[in-house]
Amino acid sequence: MTLTPAELTSAVSGGIGTSPQRPDGNLKVRGEFAYASDLWHEDMIWGATLRSPHPYARITSVDITEALKVPGVYAVLTHSDVPGRNLYGLEHKDQPVLAVDIVRYQGEAVALVGADHPETALRAMKKIVVTYDVLEPVVDMETAVDDTPLHPGGNLVRHVPIRRGSQDVQADVVVTGRYEVGMQDQAFLGPESGLAVPATDGSVDLYIATQWLHVDRDQIAAALGLPQEQVRLTLSGVGGAFGGREDLSMQVHACLLALYTGKPVKMVYNREESFYGHVHRHPAVLYYEHGADHTGKLVYVRTRMYLDGGAYASSTPAVVANAATLGVGPYEVDNVTVDAYGVYTNNPPCGAMRGFGAVQAGFAYESQMDKLAEALGMSPVDVRVRNAMTEGSVMPTGQVVDSAAPVAQLLKLVQDKPLPAGTSSDIRELPGGVSNTTHGEGVVRGVGYAVGIKNICFSEGYDDYSTARVRVSMVNGELAAAVHTAACEVGQGLVTIMQQIVRTELGIERVTVLPMDTTIGNGGSTSASRQTYVTGGAVKAACAIVRDRLAGRTDIGAEVIDETTEWRHRATESLDPVTGQGNAHVQYGFAAHRAVVDVDVDLGLVRVVSLDCAQDVGRALNPQAVVGQIQGGSAQGLGLAVMEEIQTSGGKVRNPSFTDYLIPTVLDMPPMSIDVLELADPHAPYGIRGVGEPPTISSTPAIVAAIRAATGLALTRVPVRPEHLTGT
Repeated sequence: MTLTPAELTSAVSGGIGTSPQRPDGNLKVRGEFAYASDLWHEDMIWGATLRSPHPYARITSVDITEALKVPGVYAVLTHSDVPGRNLYGLEHKDQPVLAVDIVRYQGEAVALVGADHPETALRAMKKIVVTYDVLEPVVDMETAVDDTPLHPGGNLVRHVPIRRGSQDVQADVVVTGRYEVGMQDQAFLGPESGLAVPATDGSVDLYIATQWLHVDRDQIAAALGLPQEQVRLTLSGVGGAFGGREDLSMQVHACLLALYTGKPVKMVYNREESFYGHVHRHPAVLYYEHGADHTGKLVYVRTRMYLDGGAYASSTPAVVANAATLGVGPYEVDNVTVDAYGVYTNNPPCGAMRGFGAVQAGFAYESQMDKLAEALGMSPVDVRVRNAMTEGSVMPTGQVVDSAAPVAQLLKLVQDKPLPAGTSSDIRELPGGVSNTTHGEGVVRGVGYAVGIKNICFSEGYDDYSTARVRVSMVNGELAAAVHTAACEVGQGLVTIMQQIVRTELGIERVTVLPMDTTIGNGGSTSASRQTYVTGGAVKAACAIVRDRLAGRTDIGAEVIDETTEWRHRATESLDPVTGQGNAHVQYGFAAHRAVVDVDVDLGLVRVVSLDCAQDVGRALNPQAVVGQIQGGSAQGLGLAVMEEIQTSGGKVRNPSFTDYLIPTVLDMPPMSIDVLELADPHAPYGIRGVGEPPTISSTPAIVAAIRAATGLALTRVPVRPEHLTGT
């Protein structure tokens, strides 16, 4: 059988540009998909974690004597049982695997129990006696830098300054504002879970729901005091992530117990523990000043931002950089002053969440653009179009936007969409719904607009790459392909995309995606809207090598073609530490929203009537999945706008459950009309542009703008609560 290059790239069904069925779709719909919480081993025991009840305290003693006496208990471990480095972290190794002498947030891990049943583990855990000397917590992000130092270097995690143009230029029209963003949770439905299986040679296998297999492995190996090759990770079914699985949760704990007891150990968090066990979106306080001339053209933007990183650094340094570099929004402005601060407090740790710093800044700068429009007597869309960046615009960092930036086009697309019909008389379509709070009296309607900008892929000189292996063989007389990466499928559809790329590049319809694990090179994190770009690029590159080897071969029936390659996007660079200048980002994504809301001004209830979106995706490799990403990102933006917040008091979480932490349901999500632009990025594989995060950035400020338009209230904080609307 001789294969020509044309035959190897012939059209097949399910290639790029189509929307093939997800291989995991039917199983998930039927409730038969195996998530990490479904893992089982016939000889396994269960792990549980004892956590601090205090946000800040000194540990004076830990007594595990009575816990060890509980029948069925195999182990009770504390920090002295950690054989390697008792510190981990994504960027700074500052968080203990198990607390030593200080706890810095409510929920910090203090001890572990391994037992033959989860209830036994919980009973034993309650018999551990920990004595604390409770300390006054640091909880105010604005004053944290000058407060009690929580870490040896003080409470400043990172300061990112940006200086461009004149720092003392004046303007005809000036608007200022102070804005707050509450602490949002990723609220994934699958709790933290995994299964650690020890081997006779002292190594360990971990089956885990995560976002980044190799970084998990590296941190686990260091804590266990093992070489990396003795810690093997395999991805299990992931029930959502959104950034909350980028940091370690129970990974080291399960492995510690497994190696100590010699038994497989399963750990599954309940919902309350999940709220304590992962990072959240950084709450923020942002001060802004916008100056413009009488035509509406921006003259300068000045901002000071504070982002609360909580007790440990996690990804705070990168989040602060994103907030700073994207803090002016998708607008041209020659004179920029930015100071962004990430700080330690005794609040819950915060890290990656969809939008990653751009969400906090986006709410503030879009609120400012509405305020500027009002001061100028312009429409909210016109003032944005007047300042919209385009291809060739220069960012506040000095970086030139060298691919499509259709900001004005996106705004006009959502502006030109038909508006929904007037307020309904059906109580199901009114604020409060079937609770029958209103029949239309006291209900007013508002319309709001917003547009946002998000960087795609990792930034600031990070060596951002992915590894892909493609194998082709003859099976039952026809070519079949298999693709292997360590890139995590967390529900976003990467498995489908990899199949589509292989089908397109090799003309082979039968494509199997092998389990993601650490037996292959790093795939990077499933975050930063990067996997289709970077892992897709790696799969495409591996296919090209395979295609070259296959072309003209006559012996394929007897051989296997197997190629592994790494692929990198173009390089970025670090920001100048004084001026914040530098080509820090790979690519930018843009989305715009128009929101229509009905507000019951008597009770402070809000119903989002419509939430329309336009977004440039470069090229839609899977059109149906693209629309799904836009819908999902918009839903999380809606949640932040009107309902989602982890509420804390004195560092303590007040609502660690889905009873009190509310997320949008199908009844809360309105119809969405979505325009998908495909303006190819010449620097990206297939011209693609990351899709998942931009809609989260512009949906929140659009909804709040609509509520402002309905009520006339300033509304400088999200989420907007009923008391913000009624004054009670």
